Amino acid sequence: MAAPFRVGQELELTVDSLAAGGRGVARHDGVVVFVDRALPGDRVMARIQRVKRRHGEAIAYERLSGGPDRVDAPCPHFGTCGGCRWQDLRYERQLEHKEQQVLDALQRIAGLPDPPVEPIVPAVRQYAYRNKLEYAWTATPAGVSLGFHRAGRWEEIVPLEVCLLTGDRGNAVREAFVAWARAQALEAYDQRAHTGYLRHLVVREGVRTGELLCILVTGPGDVPGVEELEAILAERAPGVVGVLHAVNDGVAEVASGIPTRPLFGRAWFEEEISGLHLRVSAGSFLQTNTEMADVLYQDAIAQAGLTGGEIVWDMYCGTGSIGLALAGSARRVIGVEIVAEAIERARENALANGVANVQFVCTDAGKAPRDLIADGLPAPDVVVLDPPRAGMTPKAARRVAELGARRIVYVSCNPTTLAGNAPILAEGGYTLTRLRPFDLFPHTPHVECVARFDRE
Repeated sequence: MAAPFRVGQELELTVDSLAAGGRGVARHDGVVVFVDRALPGDRVMARIQRVKRRHGEAIAYERLSGGPDRVDAPCPHFGTCGGCRWQDLRYERQLEHKEQQVLDALQRIAGLPDPPVEPIVPAVRQYAYRNKLEYAWTATPAGVSLGFHRAGRWEEIVPLEVCLLTGDRGNAVREAFVAWARAQALEAYDQRAHTGYLRHLVVREGVRTGELLCILVTGPGDVPGVEELEAILAERAPGVVGVLHAVNDGVAEVASGIPTRPLFGRAWFEEEISGLHLRVSAGSFLQTNTEMADVLYQDAIAQAGLTGGEIVWDMYCGTGSIGLALAGSARRVIGVEIVAEAIERARENALANGVANVQFVCTDAGKAPRDLIADGLPAPDVVVLDPPRAGMTPKAARRVAELGARRIVYVSCNPTTLAGNAPILAEGGYTLTRLRPFDLFPHTPHVECVARFDRE
């Protein structure tokens, strides 16, 4: 049956809920329409942009009346910047939706009619919570500037006056780089023409130490005015401990996974989480919300249920933060991570914190479990997982289940991939016995979870 609308058609719609990605959900003649820039309770005029087999996709261009949970967004860039799409949604309602998003994923994907989901843990702070931001360079009449992609437009950057997701230090660093680049008369990279020099700036911050590490991504060529950059950062953002340079000579807009070289200072910064003093380098994973990482890790430790005699495998261990926090309650911890730079930092962190009962292995956590045991490592009593957003592949999930640990603690930043892995773990004899969502990213649809699987 053909959809009751066409591309370009304008409809009056009433939004009744939110979809997993954060879009409003409305219905027209019984067919679902996902509506960008609309919240529950809104009555909007929307323009159909895509027609699919069972739904349509639209964008709201006029709000006729607002829903009961609308609030004023404080950011001057809200609506044009592609981030923080829920700043105009009451925070309590954001939490309710994220909790429901987790429930829906487990029911729909994992096939669990009554999943054991506990109430979501709200963020410590709703703003100035991010310790990592990735900016893109763009041209403006006043000279180059830094910003984020315009909502829905990959080729257009919104120059920033301020970002409310970082604090004063983070904003000062961005402004200092802009002042330096304008003084050097440098050009921003044009994504359409593939010309220009400046591409990205990544800023990583130790929220509790005040240290910042910056990665400047450019096209080919040496960076001019390095001494001037060092001087302006020392004056305007004295917490910067190092600046690295990465060259992206390809078409893809990527700012990570590129080799770096130091322009000046250190190649790492320090942060404190869960009583640990951690060294973090440019490519190493660290939870983006430092304060909530503490809350998340403490919950993961509690769910591991350690008594002091267990062998724990910390898979996808990054710089070792979770494994090092677990070590005080375990007989031995083995961390597994494919990124060599992260493993190097993890070993340094173990030495710096006086943790002797840990071992870090550089290999693919999704492929290696049986090989590691064959190489003489002891089988785990407890496995802690913190995989990337894509989750584990089905094969990796089966290999983890084959390890036979009595408990798996799964830290997830994507409830849909967690839900996809859950039936595979169930086939291996595990039952999801507890799951709790955590809000590490206020004003966005993203949600973290800590799930516990116990072996039957």
